[in-house]
Amino acid sequence: MRLRLAAAALLPLLALTACGASTPSQDSGPTRTVKHAMGETKVPAEPKRVVVLDTDKLDTMVSLGLTPVGAAQAAESQAWPKYLGSALAATKPVGTLQQLNLEAIMALKPDLILGTKFRQAAFYDKLSKIAPTVFTEKVGVTWKQNFLLDAEALGRKERAAELLSAYEARAKQVGAKFTALKVSIVRFMPTEIRMYGPESFSGIVVGDAGIPRPETQMLAGQADKRFGKLSQENIAQADADAVFYSAYGEAAAKSQAAVTGGPLWKNLAAVKAGHAYNVDDEIWMLGIGVTAAGKILDDLDSHLTPLV
Repeated sequence: MRLRLAAAALLPLLALTACGASTPSQDSGPTRTVKHAMGETKVPAEPKRVVVLDTDKLDTMVSLGLTPVGAAQAAESQAWPKYLGSALAATKPVGTLQQLNLEAIMALKPDLILGTKFRQAAFYDKLSKIAPTVFTEKVGVTWKQNFLLDAEALGRKERAAELLSAYEARAKQVGAKFTALKVSIVRFMPTEIRMYGPESFSGIVVGDAGIPRPETQMLAGQADKRFGKLSQENIAQADADAVFYSAYGEAAAKSQAAVTGGPLWKNLAAVKAGHAYNVDDEIWMLGIGVTAAGKILDDLDSHLTPLV
């Protein structure tokens, strides 16, 4: 009986040891130390099996020519972003952004996990026992810093800096044609309507291009300048020379259809002029990376060129 009890007591320790053994970088091979939102972590010099836990990191991996073995989804059973093409065809789902499947992550035997403190701080200790884990601090507003930090963990920081520099140069080139226009960004959520400000991902891209925004969408009175809320009654605040709008999910798409089919939306100057454009939410809102940013510039160039 004592032997059985002793064996039972050892099981958790053996399981923990097994977790550590599944991480190649903890056993052998060169490592690098990366400073991040949760401290410092030794990561493999060249990670081979990476799991990512936020949508920006999908964009990062593909932008750098890499493929994660596993990734968290924005919503359960949601497909990978179409704008990234077939690059994620072999990537396995490991739960959602805020409800991770730790068993699925462990089964993939990752040698690096990339996540975000903003969404997954509660999981950090458990994730770190599976593989070296690097967390960025926030999402959206710090997307460029996040891109460089994730790239550093992946051993591709120089390439990331090159991509970021090329994007910023192109943003200035594209936007130089449209400095006389004002652009509005609107997103339909399942239970609310939002106008996106200068510290949202898409707002930063428009700002990098130097294209002006309506005064109300600068959110001067708010500490959080990512987005402000709209209602059907004050939808006039969404007006501009051009309106770019999207919907997050099927329920939001129904709300969008109801609002955009109504008289208040149709009374917007941009709508009357035919300058309201329904754009891809995966790119404008969820992409949060250099490839998505480039596609936002494509949309701006395509839709705004006829207006000048």
